[in-house]
Amino acid sequence: MPAPLKNDLYLRALGRENTERTPVWVMRQAGRYLPEYLETRKRAGDFMTLCSTPELACEVTLQPLDRFNLDAAILFSDILTIPDAMGLGLRFEAGEGPIFDKPVRTRADIESLPVPDPADELRYVTDAVSLIRRELDGRVPLIGFSGSPWTLAVYMVEGRGTKDFSKVKGLMFSEPALMHQLLERTADSVTAYLNAQVEAGAQSLMIFDTWGGVLSPAMYREYSLAYMQRIVDGLKREAEGRRVPVVLFTKNGGAWLDAMADTGCDGLGVDWTTDLAVARQLTEDRVALQGNLDPSTLYATPERIREEVKRVLESYGHGPGHVFNLGHGIHQHVNPDHLGVMVDAVSEFSAR
Repeated sequence: MPAPLKNDLYLRALGRENTERTPVWVMRQAGRYLPEYLETRKRAGDFMTLCSTPELACEVTLQPLDRFNLDAAILFSDILTIPDAMGLGLRFEAGEGPIFDKPVRTRADIESLPVPDPADELRYVTDAVSLIRRELDGRVPLIGFSGSPWTLAVYMVEGRGTKDFSKVKGLMFSEPALMHQLLERTADSVTAYLNAQVEAGAQSLMIFDTWGGVLSPAMYREYSLAYMQRIVDGLKREAEGRRVPVVLFTKNGGAWLDAMADTGCDGLGVDWTTDLAVARQLTEDRVALQGNLDPSTLYATPERIREEVKRVLESYGHGPGHVFNLGHGIHQHVNPDHLGVMVDAVSEFSAR
């Protein structure tokens, strides 16, 4: 049996239960701003080796917890593991980001896509989850995650990062049925992948919809939200006698928070462009909210960071259901000590 949780603030907050203080964790908390991460990555040789070696993924997952008083660990992995397991030839180029050697753009490309078996092609991820749970020994809960179907499709069709989304939106508008076929297959893959993470020991799940905010309201509902709904409906929501909460995060998705809350998720990530008071009104306190300090705040002085932490806590206001986080991932050039200031300030101010 896994060790009992010594700190369950994060899970209780997502269940909208009262907590002694506001729990805090950070998107990309295991990453390039930490010198110890850079050392491990250097040992690994390249990013994909770091992701696909469970012992190394475990090591970097735990590094921020050894440094900061965080209330959750998040699996160290990448959102593009699924398309990579589909055989699209993922590689990372310096200064370029992710590149797929075999992007999908035709009917034949899409119809030949397999749904990867998490116990086979993605076994390294579930092995990492199991190892991290064992090494955590109940310190804090472990978050598993995936990219959303729309976000994965953006990379799969474009073949790399993009600024105009011309290929993926071109497919969406010119061949909507084909686009839906791609999203259905991707959603089924994500559902199986996340359920496998739960079976391996993940205690909470998060779906990152990085590119949902580039869609119009009607297109967002049809091509992004509908497929996150499909995943939420198919997820295993209880394990080890406890609810496994799921959090949805659409970057630049503030206008759709009420519709996102209708999916039956437990929490919503909110980026820094939406005030938490507005988010609470939109969602009518039906779900927990996670966020939402602007990541660039961490370049400021410790005094200013503390002021901004207090402002975010005040914007949420009283009552349960808040998980403090940045509004997106921490930047690689941030001084780690500044994150420590933020984490300590959250504990200090919220406990009052």
